[in-house]
Amino acid sequence: MINIIITSYNEPKATLNAINSFLDQNIEENFKIIVCDPFIEVKEYLKKNIKDKRVGFFLDPGEGKSYALNLLFEKLYSQNKEDLFIFTDGDVYVSNNSIKKILEAFKNPKIGCVTCKPVSTDDKKTKYGYWSHLLFAGIDKTRKKLSNKEKFLECSGYLFAIRNGIIMNFPLDGSEDGIISYLIWKKGYKIKYLPKIEVYIKNPSNWKDWKNQKMRNIKGHENYSKLFPEMPRTKSLFNEIKEGAFFALTFPKNPKEFFWTCELYLARLYIYLMAFKELKRKKVYSDGWRENEIESTKPLD
Repeated sequence: MINIIITSYNEPKATLNAINSFLDQNIEENFKIIVCDPFIEVKEYLKKNIKDKRVGFFLDPGEGKSYALNLLFEKLYSQNKEDLFIFTDGDVYVSNNSIKKILEAFKNPKIGCVTCKPVSTDDKKTKYGYWSHLLFAGIDKTRKKLSNKEKFLECSGYLFAIRNGIIMNFPLDGSEDGIISYLIWKKGYKIKYLPKIEVYIKNPSNWKDWKNQKMRNIKGHENYSKLFPEMPRTKSLFNEIKEGAFFALTFPKNPKEFFWTCELYLARLYIYLMAFKELKRKKVYSDGWRENEIESTKPLD
């Protein structure tokens, strides 16, 4: 059984698009799609627009994404490691080869977790659109390198898949994608990056939304040091400088893009310093789903 879990937050039109990006695929295996959302209105909208009985709804109790996922883990747990969980978000959609390529990867019994290539849908001719394309290109480069060397890498919450039956729950005090990846890695399984599978993402298009999203992400990853001090870090200020500083300089194609790249250096340094400052003041990572809702990342709603 494949359990496709789509976590969303009051984005019914975008979530419908995310669901259809799976339903439109040729999937021979048994699967269920479970939409996890705290708004009953989303359930009613989806019920009107989707008649497929393989699509269900789980009312998120509003205690945070990780809390809701733990409830679903408990509900859908299976000892059959051939069963899979696929996790994605309601504000993204996936390429039509996703399920096929994920299943091919899991034919290797040593693979416990796979993640896929993020692709920005934003206009590269705008500053924030350019930033998203540059950052995703850097992520793609790093994940390919780590995956090819069979080293630990953190999966992306935009789209990743794991075997059922390996873990039953996970801590709430950090970004769920990295924590789940590490718990599976600790069990002796390998993590594979699948760049031929794409997940399409609308990114923030203004400074306020960009800052809120990135700072929340940084704080979630910095908490790993408290939860699992031994965990290899692939997302950190040091690694961004080590892996991305020179690469970023090779990305721009004209003077305007070079200027935007320089601005991105300063922006990333600023949000890291601000995140460290807030963590030092005990403003810890909160798993409350989009406590600072990011309007500009909503693709359809």
